[in-house]
Parts: sequence; structure tokens; C-alpha cells
Amino acid sequence: MKLLIKGGRVIDPESRLDKVADLLIENGKIKDIIKPDTRNPIPETRIIDGKGKIVTPGLIDMHVHLREPGREDEETIKSGTRAAAKGGFTTICCMPNTSPCMDNHVVVEFVKSRVEKEGVINVIPIGGISKGLDGKELAEIGELVKAGVRAISDDGNPLMDAGMMRRALEYVKGFGIPLISHCEDINLSKDGVMNEGYMSTVLGMRGIPSASEEVMVAREIILAQLTQSQVHIAHVSTKGSVALIRDAKKKGIPITCETCPHYFVLTDEACKDFNTNTKVNPPLRTSEDVQAIKEGLKDGTIDVISTDHAPHADFEKELEYDKAPFGIVGLETALPLIFTELVGKSVLSLSDALSKVTINPALILGIKKGRIKKGFPADITIIDPDLEEVVDVNRFLSKSRNSPFDGWKVKGIPVMTIVKGRIVMEDGKVL
Repeated sequence: MKLLIKGGRVIDPESRLDKVADLLIENGKIKDIIKPDTRNPIPETRIIDGKGKIVTPGLIDMHVHLREPGREDEETIKSGTRAAAKGGFTTICCMPNTSPCMDNHVVVEFVKSRVEKEGVINVIPIGGISKGLDGKELAEIGELVKAGVRAISDDGNPLMDAGMMRRALEYVKGFGIPLISHCEDINLSKDGVMNEGYMSTVLGMRGIPSASEEVMVAREIILAQLTQSQVHIAHVSTKGSVALIRDAKKKGIPITCETCPHYFVLTDEACKDFNTNTKVNPPLRTSEDVQAIKEGLKDGTIDVISTDHAPHADFEKELEYDKAPFGIVGLETALPLIFTELVGKSVLSLSDALSKVTINPALILGIKKGRIKKGFPADITIIDPDLEEVVDVNRFLSKSRNSPFDGWKVKGIPVMTIVKGRIVMEDGKVL
């Protein structure tokens, strides 16, 4: 069936298109962008009323943990992709820290087969840099690329060996894919559970200094300059990191980066109630850092907003703060937080905000996504900018509930997700 989205505000950040138009979808692709027409001359077409809605390229999340294989009690490919569809995402990248990890083509092929059987959106695997993600021996990167990965990363295991990082960067350069780096010097962050500063002192908890992130950001910048290979810095959280990346970009060093909603919304004061759903890595920082993150988003230093969706079972998060694992879920709250905290508070224009979750990640990954353009795959998200909701973790489609935003009032809710011309989510229900 053909789809005709009528009278929506069509926004394509790449072309700077922003106008009321009708969008025709046929055979899984974008057929045409036409002037609004009250008639319906196209037979066998489902009409979707877009009046008052925003029609945007399907959202892309570069940083998601689907947990399968290995921890299906926390999340599965089925539940994770359904949660993503509800959140308006049409494409997500799954990180390699599964069990067994995605350091070889066999596991990548397993994930791809599960996505084909049970996934409802596009899933792009991220391969490991090192075998076992242990930083000792490079994975067979060429084999991983052939299997379909679009980036490599050791995810939450920072690669401490600078020589090995250099070799990895030199190797991936030939494949034209980015290396995603979790920037953390574990010698500085060891045993820390929250940001090192006033609040950690008051609460009597071991701190993780900003320097643990920033020294590794500096190293990656130096190695990116040396190798001229593309480095993407994951989940930037500090003022110092933003400044380093801003300076590197001015020098033309091939570096990009992302941040997450919790780093532009929450500060380390959220930890004062010892709610383990505020325990993330890197940790929530200070109000000064939050302001720097917003400035980095505004001036283009920060290219991408990702979720770092990290599901954990209730029994894991119901431990003491020191013992609970790091991580929160984010697929079902990211877009409303972007609308409420960035667009609603005039930090970013709507088009600039959407670019962080559409065209920018698409360009970094080198995929044919993130655009509303004739002939492109019809991956589309429709958003109601005025619809308000109260976040209720009990209504999440994710198998996990570890969110610090439970009970928050937000607006800008995705009401339809279309993948390759097929409606997979409508009015909050995944089909």
C-alpha cells in the first residue's frame, strides 16, 4: 500500500527543508514531496493526517545496548527494537558488549538473523576493536566489516594501550568507518561511582574526576591527527571535553562526538537521593558542565545525541549505590527530552535538534539514512510537538525500567514510526 502523509510540517535538516507539504511513499521509498492538496487522486493509498504534526527523517541512535545474546533478562532484540520504534527511532546501532561479544563475524551474523526475525526497525551492528573487548589483541576488523558492521568500539572497556589504539585507527582508515571511543582513564576513575566534586564529598561517595574523561579525549584527538582516521567520542559529559573537541575541529582533525539527554538535563545533584537510576558512566556532572554541553550542541561541537540505552534488571539496580551497575534506559524518553529541554527552552532550533538524531549520525556512519529525499528509503518519524505525557516506566516496551525520568512531564511525542514504507508504530502502539 502507498502512504500519503498529508499537510504535515516536513523538516529535512540536511537540505534545510521546512515547509508544509504532502509526502508520498511508495514501494518502501520516498516517491515525492508535493504541495498540499485537498484531493486524493492516488488510488490504493492510505492517507495519514499530518496536520499539526512534524514529519522528519526517521531518528537514528548510534549507541544502544540490546543485550542479546547473553542478557536476555535485561533486553532482547525484539523488546529493544520495539522500545526504539515507540521512541520514534527507525535505525539503531547495537554495541558489541554482548555475551559472547561481537568481536567476530559469527556473532554479528547471529544478531543480524535475530533482527531479521524479530526486529521491527533497522539495526546496525558495531564490532569490537579487540578480541573479547579486553584490549590485548585486535579483532579481525576486515571480517567484521564484511559481516556488516559500520563502526568498531570496545564500548565500556576503554582501550588503555595507546599503541594498540593507533594500530586500530590505521587499520579502520582503509575501510572508511569510524572508531567509537569510550574515553575513560580507568586509573583515574577506579572505584568511583559518581562525579568527583562537592556532591560526592557531601554524600561520602567515591568520585570519578572529569580528568578521567578529558585525558583520554585529548589522547584520541592526538591519535586522530596522527593517523588522519575518523574518531567518534562517545557520551561526552564534561566542559573540558567539549573545549578539547571544539579546538580539534577548528584544526581540521577528523573527530566527531555525541552526548546523551541525561548529560544536558541532569546534574550530580540528582544523586543526592541515592537513586541508582542516576548512576551512569560517565557520571552526571555539574551545572557548569551541563551548560557547556548545551553550548557544544548549539555551536555544532557536539554532532550527535544518542541514548546510551543501557537496560538493567530491577534486582541489579535495587542494590546499594556502590554496588549497582552503571546505566539507564533512554530509547522511549530521548525525543521528548530533546523537545522539552532543548527546543522548548530555545537551546536549539527544531531543525538543528533533529539533525543530531538524523543526518549527522547517518553521515558519520556512512549510511543512506537520515534524509527526506526522493528515492531514499522511507524511514519517517511523525511527531506531535504539542502532545504532553508523563513518563511512566511501567508503560515502557523495554524489558527494563531503570530510568531517572519516571514521573517527568514532557512534550513532543512521536506518534508514528515508518520503516521502509511500513508503519511499525502508531499512537504509541507497536504493530
